[in-house]
Amino acid sequence: MMIIIIAAVVLVLALGGGAAAFFLLKPKPEAHGEAGHGEAGKEKEKGKKEEHGKKKEGEGKDEKPLVTVKEGPEGVMFATLPNIVVNMQTADGRPTFLKLKLTLEVPDEETADALEPAMPRMQDMFQTFLRELRPEDLQGSQGSYQLRTEILRRVNLVIAPAKVNAVLIEEMLIN
Repeated sequence: MMIIIIAAVVLVLALGGGAAAFFLLKPKPEAHGEAGHGEAGKEKEKGKKEEHGKKKEGEGKDEKPLVTVKEGPEGVMFATLPNIVVNMQTADGRPTFLKLKLTLEVPDEETADALEPAMPRMQDMFQTFLRELRPEDLQGSQGSYQLRTEILRRVNLVIAPAKVNAVLIEEMLIN
């Protein structure tokens, strides 16, 4: 009886190890190209090769702007920045991400125009500052108020002598 139990345990362990090896050691499919796409993948690759190097009409300097500007009430402008995603510090070392969607309230179109060329500096400032935060720093209304105030101060330093009126947090997600 004891031999049957031992044999059953060995068999279960062998099957579990075989299944784990099968799923974990199989080669990963290619991220792009023909693998797993059938004829559609071949057609896309063929189209890419034909178009490569050709400039489409309207391309070049007319790329999509990083900052989207809309007119608001009483002559103010709202400049929506691209989403910001940063890896935050945690006490226990687990990965935590912060995603922000910010809109800047600017007094006039000249200030809005000053934002686009300053975007590399602003993105660097956002990354450097936000990576130092912990999720606890952003809890509650006080956390979002302090975040808004600090971002406003830093943006105004980057685009000086132009000045932003306010930072609006449209979306804040901590994962």
